[in-house]
Amino acid sequence: MAAAVFALLCVLLSLVAPQGSAPPPVDATPRLPDVIIIGVRKGGTRALIEMLSLHSEVVAAQNEVHFFDWDSHFQRGVDWYVSQMPRARPGQLTVEKTPAYFTSSRVPERILRTLPDARLLLIVREPTERLLSDYTQLFHNRLEKRKRQESLESLLMRDGELNLDYKALNRSLYHVHLQRWLAAFPRTRLHLVDGDALIREPLPEMRKVEEFLRLQPQINAENFYFNQTKGFYCLRERRRERCLHRSKGRKHPRVEPQILRKLYEYFHEPNLKFFQLAGRTFDWK
Repeated sequence: MAAAVFALLCVLLSLVAPQGSAPPPVDATPRLPDVIIIGVRKGGTRALIEMLSLHSEVVAAQNEVHFFDWDSHFQRGVDWYVSQMPRARPGQLTVEKTPAYFTSSRVPERILRTLPDARLLLIVREPTERLLSDYTQLFHNRLEKRKRQESLESLLMRDGELNLDYKALNRSLYHVHLQRWLAAFPRTRLHLVDGDALIREPLPEMRKVEEFLRLQPQINAENFYFNQTKGFYCLRERRRERCLHRSKGRKHPRVEPQILRKLYEYFHEPNLKFFQLAGRTFDWK
């Protein structure tokens, strides 16, 4: 009798389930993340988590959780943090990304206490390009909210010199922030992703990520196609094609050559310090 009731229940569930979808496995539950994409802002974190989600053994939180950098969230405790995670089967990796983690001084120690075995992904871009993307996002956010706009030059320059208090400039000083992370975590627990390379040719970078996370190689060339209209790679999964949000790949503002030159000169020494800390160099000319 019980078996017949169970069979009938399964039939009913199949009738009401959305077409083309399947109920989550009964052993899939939310849990603390195994992997955190810690930054960097406007370095390609959304592209990275979307590409990583192509792997069948990865499930990702859809939104930036801000658990470790926002006190209001951190004070809600670990149970709240778990509630923000997707359902994962045993053996799957749960991933969350919050780019603001990288530059927050309190975050490395908080993650170490909460997730001592976490693996960290940090994606970086050429610092000047990252700064311009940072400003571009701020510009469009203020535009949508109908707030007063400030030109990049007014934010970046003071009396003909770079304004060192400009937050977007500070976010591109990667070595300053990486020092804090390496003081808390061994170098082997943090993997650097080249954000510029990920844009140009995503597959080689994603294969390195799979290797770092000890995932069986699964992401392949068929998962990517170049969208001529958008000017960057989009994703293909089970014959379904999708691109990142329209906010990605926005055109940067025009910057006077002398200001660009000041930026490149300013970042030269910090970049060398970052390369030394990272144990690798990037093609940032």
